[in-house]
Amino acid sequence: MTAAITVIVCLIFIVLVLLGASLYFYHVGIRRSKKEFLEEDPALIKLDHPWEQEEEWLSSQPLEMLHLQSEDGLPLTGYYIPADHPSERTVILVHGYSSQGKEMGAFAKLYHEMGFHVLMPDNRGHGESGGDYIGFGWPDRRDVMQWIGYLLKRSGKEMQLMLHGVSMGGATVLMTSGEKLPEQVKCIVSDCAYTSVKDILTHQLKQMYRLPPFPLLPITSLVCKLRAGYFFGEGTALKQVAKTHLPVLFIHGDQDTFVPYEMVHRLAAAAGGEHELYVVAGAVHANAYFVDKKEYRDRISRFIGRYMVPATEKAGNHPAV
Repeated sequence: MTAAITVIVCLIFIVLVLLGASLYFYHVGIRRSKKEFLEEDPALIKLDHPWEQEEEWLSSQPLEMLHLQSEDGLPLTGYYIPADHPSERTVILVHGYSSQGKEMGAFAKLYHEMGFHVLMPDNRGHGESGGDYIGFGWPDRRDVMQWIGYLLKRSGKEMQLMLHGVSMGGATVLMTSGEKLPEQVKCIVSDCAYTSVKDILTHQLKQMYRLPPFPLLPITSLVCKLRAGYFFGEGTALKQVAKTHLPVLFIHGDQDTFVPYEMVHRLAAAAGGEHELYVVAGAVHANAYFVDKKEYRDRISRFIGRYMVPATEKAGNHPAV
């Protein structure tokens, strides 16, 4: 009996330790909180804070704050910049992990200069949007669909839409791509996306803590399902992009170790529609645009030029691309 009791006590202790560790990892990675560990991650090299380069430009724009409610009742906030001239093209810019819509200012300026209206939503659990957890793109895909519907009601069915996301935002737009989208959504740009929530968390668990995924990841996934409503295994950009008919431009830096470079090749291979791969030599995570702005812009310009009617043909203004 003594041996049996000892075994039971040990098992209970192990379960409690694993549960405690899983709650800790949920708090660190998924629960809405300041992610201080990102500031110290060597895989995230900051190039003179490039995301903040266009703050002055952004503050000079007629920024309109938009609000809607998610399907599960969360308040969502977005920031809208109208094009300078009549245009029937809008881009939805989706930010990354622990960021917010306004930090997509550099990309907003890029598209605005090409004649686009720009929408920069705050993902759930970020910025001014509601939610006490981070969705890693999976519940967020439904929010993006809400924004698409909002824009079409606001601007009319003649509006052409495209999605551009970076990092978690890149995964979000790929996860959105596999849903039933209106014909007005013409193409997608995905910059440094991961293949799935499970894959990126497995990678980060190994990188940051030198731990294997089992048994912590499955238990944390269960905690996530109970608290945030999704299992890690549900959030797969690979399966979603395989279902899409939309053209996709995949972008990734070949020196990215935060979201491993090899993931973009798996995503491109899985794509169900027309696709292109643009590899930026020397770029670390989320810095492809800042390494070579001209080539990045040219690649996007040529890509969207094949799938979106130029503003000149619909609105009569000067060529945008």
